[in-house]
Amino acid sequence: MNKPTPLPRTLRLGVTDLSFHRATAAIITQVLQRIGVDVVRSYALHQDNFAQLRAGAIDMLASAWLPDSHGGYKAMVEETVATRELGLHYQPYALWGVPDYVPEAAVFSIEDLLKPTVLARMQRTIQGIGPGAGISRFSQQIMLDYGLQAAGYAFRTGSQADCIAAFERLIAHGEWGVVPLWHPQFLHHRHHIRELQDPKGLLGGVDRAVLLAREDRMGILAPAQIQVLASICLSNAIVAELDYAVNRQQKSPDQAAGEWLDQHPETLAQWLAPLSAPKLPAKALGS
Repeated sequence: MNKPTPLPRTLRLGVTDLSFHRATAAIITQVLQRIGVDVVRSYALHQDNFAQLRAGAIDMLASAWLPDSHGGYKAMVEETVATRELGLHYQPYALWGVPDYVPEAAVFSIEDLLKPTVLARMQRTIQGIGPGAGISRFSQQIMLDYGLQAAGYAFRTGSQADCIAAFERLIAHGEWGVVPLWHPQFLHHRHHIRELQDPKGLLGGVDRAVLLAREDRMGILAPAQIQVLASICLSNAIVAELDYAVNRQQKSPDQAAGEWLDQHPETLAQWLAPLSAPKLPAKALGS
C-alpha cells in the first residue's frame, strides 16, 4: 500500500509577479511568520502560478481574483485537486480609464473613443500588461467588439512598468489616452483616473481577491492558523497605499507590510484572535 506523501514543513506561497500582489503577499507572509509558520515565496506570472498550484509546486497562491479574472485558471487547478478560498484581501476590478483632464462630455464611455473629434486627439496605442492578466484578456475583446482596432487603435501587452510609463507620459504632456488598469493599483493613490463606461460589460464585475490553497495541503497549518488566514481582510485603498510605498517610496514589500502592520495593531489583533480563543472542554464539545 502506498503511504501518503508527507506534508512539507514550510508553506510554499506562490505570488503573482506584480508589485501589488507582492505587497499583499508580504502582509500574508508576515502574519504567518508571527504565528510561527515558515514561509517561502516564489514569483511567477498569472497562468504559471496556477499551473504550479495545480502541479503541487506551491501550496497557496496570493492572490486569486474570483470569479471573473482568474476563474478559468482556478477551474483548471480543480481538475486535479480541490481548493479552498481564504480571507478577502481586497475587491479588485478591471477598468479602462482616462486622465481626469479629458472632458467627460467628450469621452464618457468606451464607445466615445470612436467619435471623430476624439480620434483626432486620442493616443491610438493602448499599453497593457502581460497577456495572461484578466485586464489584458478583457481589453483584447474590447478592441474587437467595440470596433476600436478597425478605427486605428492598437492594444499592446507588456510589463506593468510599460503600462505605468505610458500613462505617466500622457500626464506629463497633457495628452489624451486610455490606460487599461485595475483597482487596486498605486496610480490611483497618486492620480485621478476617470473610469470609462463599458456598455457591453466586457470588463467583468467586481472580483474577490483571496488566498487560494490546495485542500490537500491544509494540514500544514493548525485549525486556528487557518482561521487567522481566513480573517485577513484588507481593501483596495490599503493595497494601493502599500503598492505606492513600494513603487514610489522605494520600500521593499516586506518593509511596507511590516510598517503597515505596526501602525495598525488593532487590525492585526483582530486577525490573530482565533489563536487566543478559549477552548471548550471536551464535555462541552460533545454535548
